[in-house]
Amino acid sequence: MLAGILLNAYIPPKIFPWFNLLSLGFPVLVIAYIALTFFWIFSWKKRAFVFMFVGLFFLNPVKRWINYSSDSKETANLKIVTFNIKGGKLGLDEIQKYINSKNADIVFVQEYGSELNLKNLKGEYSVPVIYFYSKYKVVRRKNLFENLPEANNTAQCEEIDIEIRGKVYRVFNVHLESFGFVKSMVKLNGNGDEDEKKVKDLVKRLIPTFKAHQEQVQIIREHIENSPYPVIVAGDFNAVPNSYEYYETSKGLKDAFYEVGKGSGTTFHDYKYPLRIDYIFASESIKPVSYKVDHSVHLSDHFPVTATFKID
Repeated sequence: MLAGILLNAYIPPKIFPWFNLLSLGFPVLVIAYIALTFFWIFSWKKRAFVFMFVGLFFLNPVKRWINYSSDSKETANLKIVTFNIKGGKLGLDEIQKYINSKNADIVFVQEYGSELNLKNLKGEYSVPVIYFYSKYKVVRRKNLFENLPEANNTAQCEEIDIEIRGKVYRVFNVHLESFGFVKSMVKLNGNGDEDEKKVKDLVKRLIPTFKAHQEQVQIIREHIENSPYPVIVAGDFNAVPNSYEYYETSKGLKDAFYEVGKGSGTTFHDYKYPLRIDYIFASESIKPVSYKVDHSVHLSDHFPVTATFKID
């Protein structure tokens, strides 16, 4: 099953969506694999060496969930915050104060509700669900999903060109289609028939959304590849590491958490299960310096992410 998860890099959901479904269980599968490896070691079985060797192939996939990078020696000159604020339902004023305290250069907001008053940042609400704030001049902006068929209004992506110290960068504020889950839909209560129905209903929602994500990511991928400028892609992807969405979006880009992150990358905490679904990717020429998921902030069902970079 772990090997099947890695096949998401090659097999899209429209061909075989079950590998993408497996990616949701990656943390559990890895823990089971480690436990089984130790079992063979303590049982003095030769197969333990096989398990330890094969386990090396899963080090990079694990680093996309939990990472302990050394400190970068670069000096940052660009700070970015991305935060799904759940419409500000848990405290808009507190969210505003928190973002202001970060003194960021660029802020990506998803599930936008009411307008935020951010210090030294200008914003423009031109696409539903998402909002972009920046200290820098916006040269051009485009709604990438405006002609996407069958996308519900939770699927949004805006392509924005900004000028930073005389150089243009292209940024993408992303919110891939939501699954539409609430806690009661995923919480099993021990009743066999009810739990079985819940699991079937979850799968019925997951598979079509995976396929919708494929279309949405392919649009983003095309615009990344055709960009004449260095790119930064950030937001809520509603997809975990080692999923098709992750592999396809990150091609040729750096995952800032993978490069310089420390500790758990979990960004969605509402289900008490490790789900990293918020990301910041950047072109090779944009060097990540630091990355932090602020697990102390409970102003949304997502944790805010702050990253710094060095740009020329």
